[in-house]
Amino acid sequence: MQVPVYNLQGSEVGSYTIDEDSLGSTINASLIKQAYVMYHANTRQGSARTKKRSQVEGSTKKIYRQKGTGNARHGDRKVAQMRGGGHAHSKKRTREDYHLDMPKKMRRKANRNALLAKLMDNEVRVMDTLTLATPKTKDFATLLQALKIDRTVLVALSADEGKAKNARLSARNVDDVATCRADQLTCFNMLNSRYLIIAKEDLEGWLMGPTSQTGKVAKVAPMGRAEGAEAKQAVKPDARRERAKARREAGKEKA
Repeated sequence: MQVPVYNLQGSEVGSYTIDEDSLGSTINASLIKQAYVMYHANTRQGSARTKKRSQVEGSTKKIYRQKGTGNARHGDRKVAQMRGGGHAHSKKRTREDYHLDMPKKMRRKANRNALLAKLMDNEVRVMDTLTLATPKTKDFATLLQALKIDRTVLVALSADEGKAKNARLSARNVDDVATCRADQLTCFNMLNSRYLIIAKEDLEGWLMGPTSQTGKVAKVAPMGRAEGAEAKQAVKPDARRERAKARREAGKEKA
């Protein structure tokens, strides 16, 4: 698949080749939906609480006499049927867990498949660079107009703050524009916006980085692991064996 590459003036300056097979070749809607629901659920804090009648602040005085008014019988104003009153069935749990999970390989396949869907719909704008000289909202708005962006857009910026700072500052005051780090692209934030803008270098890094490991190698030799992590894991002693050895030696000394 040939994807056009644009400059900061909105002119096409080249093309970038993307292997469709590496993105799943065909759109798997059920897989994308499963991953989207997972990412969405994991954004919930689970800390929503409502007050019952006894927790609402206010007077407990009877609002009018029991008989003779022609109205229904009422006590105070904290009942559920009155505005500002408590909830009849209030939420009382201290913490609700909405967390969902998926295997790593499935998540990555869903994220790559979502990018394929955006590419097939011509909703991805690949830039030769997204490094701006100065943070200026007007320049960024002009860029969006040149790229024919007329709906919501996600701008994936470099993980290097030095390269991304001006673009991030320029985009934050433009309506319908969201930003994220390019190495943290997921199907959730991609599908929440109509268009995606990403630099060619960042897109290539995302495609060739840890997200490209969708097979067994993702578990055997994962990319992005900290240096020396394997060595530390290899030399880490088994605590149970050490304790058993210490007990045996203590027993020998007593004998």
